Amino acid sequence: MSDNASALPTPQVRSQGIALRRGVVLTIFSALLPGSAQVVAGNRRLGRAVLRFLLVVIGLVLVIGLLAALIPPLRNLLLGFMLGPIPLRILQWGVLAWALVWIALLADAWRLANPRMMSLAGKLVSGTLALALAAGGGTAAVAASRSVGALAGLSDSVLVGGGSNKTNAGRINVLLLGGDAGKGREGLRPDSMTVASIDAETGRTVLFSLPRNLQKVPFPADSPLHQLYPNGYYCHVKNLADACMLNGIYTLASSHKKLFPNEKYPGVVATQSAIEEVLGLKINYWAMVDLAGFRKLIDAVGGITLDVGVRVPMGSKETPGGIKEWIEPGKGQHMDGLHALWFARAREGSSDYARMIRQKCVMNAMLKQLNPTTVLTRFSEIADAGGQIVATNLPTSDVGTMLELAGKAKSLPMASVSFAPPLIVTWDPDFALIKQTVADTIAASEQADIKATAPAQTGTPSAPSTTSGSPSPTPTKSVKTSKTNKTDNLDSICKA
Repeated sequence: MSDNASALPTPQVRSQGIALRRGVVLTIFSALLPGSAQVVAGNRRLGRAVLRFLLVVIGLVLVIGLLAALIPPLRNLLLGFMLGPIPLRILQWGVLAWALVWIALLADAWRLANPRMMSLAGKLVSGTLALALAAGGGTAAVAASRSVGALAGLSDSVLVGGGSNKTNAGRINVLLLGGDAGKGREGLRPDSMTVASIDAETGRTVLFSLPRNLQKVPFPADSPLHQLYPNGYYCHVKNLADACMLNGIYTLASSHKKLFPNEKYPGVVATQSAIEEVLGLKINYWAMVDLAGFRKLIDAVGGITLDVGVRVPMGSKETPGGIKEWIEPGKGQHMDGLHALWFARAREGSSDYARMIRQKCVMNAMLKQLNPTTVLTRFSEIADAGGQIVATNLPTSDVGTMLELAGKAKSLPMASVSFAPPLIVTWDPDFALIKQTVADTIAASEQADIKATAPAQTGTPSAPSTTSGSPSPTPTKSVKTSKTNKTDNLDSICKA
C-alpha cells in the first residue's frame, strides 16, 4: 500500500494540474464565446450581459444578411448605407472598442483560473496561451479597423456623388477617364476616354472608345462652352496636330471655372457633356483614375493576366534612358501594375488607336479577374489604391447596383467599338455616323440578350406577327460597311 500511495501525485500536484486544465478551458471558452467564463466562474451578471449583447448582434447580422440575400433592393440599400462615412467610422472605432472588451474578458478568464495555484510550467503554458490569443485577436481587430478606416476615407474622398441612377432606354452609361498629369503637361488631361454602356437588367456591356485627338467636337446648347464654340471645339490655326482636341476640353473648362459655378470638377463636367453630344448617350456616372492610381490598383488586385499579340515597349526614345524593356508577345502573361500601365499606354511605334484597344483589353481583364476573394484578402491595398482615383460621381447608394451589374457582366462577352480610322477621320469626323454606329451596336447587343433568353423552338420558326394596334419595331439603319471597323468582341482579342 505504501508503494502504491507513493506512486500517486501529491495533492499539491493534482491541484496544480486541475488549475492548469481549468485555466486552459476558461481561456479558450472566453476567446470563442466572450462572457462564458464569467458566467461559469466569475461575475455572472457581467457574463450574461456580454452574452446577451453578443447574441443580439449575431442575430441581427444573420436576419439582415438573410433578408439582404433574398431581397436585392434591400441588399443594395444596406450596402449604400454602410458605405456612408459616418457608419463606417462608427464601425471602425466599434471594432477596436469590442477588441478591448474581448481582451479584458480573456485576461479575466485567465485570472479566474487562479494561476497562483498552478506550477511554474502551468503558469507559462496558460499565460502564453492567453497572451497569444489576445495578441492574435488584437492584431486582427487592428487590421479590420484599418480596412474599415481605409474604406471610410475612400468613401469620403472618392465617392463624391451627384450621378443619376435613372436608366436611359434601359441602359446605364459610365464614362471612364484615364487622367495624365505627367511632367511637361499643362494641367491634367484625360489620356483615355471610354464609355461603358451597360444593360440595366442583364449587365451586357458595350465599350465605346473615343480618341484623344478627336476635333470639332460639338458642345450641347446648354453647355457654357457652347457660347465660346457654337460650331464645335475648333481652333483656326495652321497646325491642328495638337490643338482643340477632345482631351483638351478638360483643361479648357478648368481655365474657365467662372462658367461652371459650384462645380468641383468643371473639366469632367465639360468633357462629359461633349461626349454625350458626340455619342448620343446620356451618361449616368463618371470615374477618373490618374496613372499612379491605375498602377497601384493593378498591384492591389495581384496583377492581371493577358494575351499579348504584339511587342510593346516600356519607355520611349524621347524619355530619359530610352526603352529599357519590352513586353514580348505571348499567351497568359501575368502583369504587375508597372507592366500593365505600359501595355495600356505605350506610344512608341504605336498609334493612339492601337493604344485604345490595349486599354480596353486591360479594362476587360480587370472586370473578368476581380473576384470577392481578391477583394477580401487585399481590401486594404485596394482601398489605398482607390484613394489615388481623382473622383467618381457614383453615390454610395448606387454602389450595390453597379457591383451587381458588374457581376453579371463577367459571364458575358463584351463588345467594343473604337472611333478611329478608317471608321472616323479624327480631324473631320462624321458625327452622324458615330451616333448611328452607337445605336446599331447597342441594338445588336440587346438582340444578343433576346436570343440568350428566348425559349428553344422546334420546327421552322414562323414569321413574327404584329398585334393589332401595336407598332412594329423599326429597324435601325445599317452603317456604311465601307467605313466601319468590325465591332470587336474583346473576349476573342484579349482573352484573360
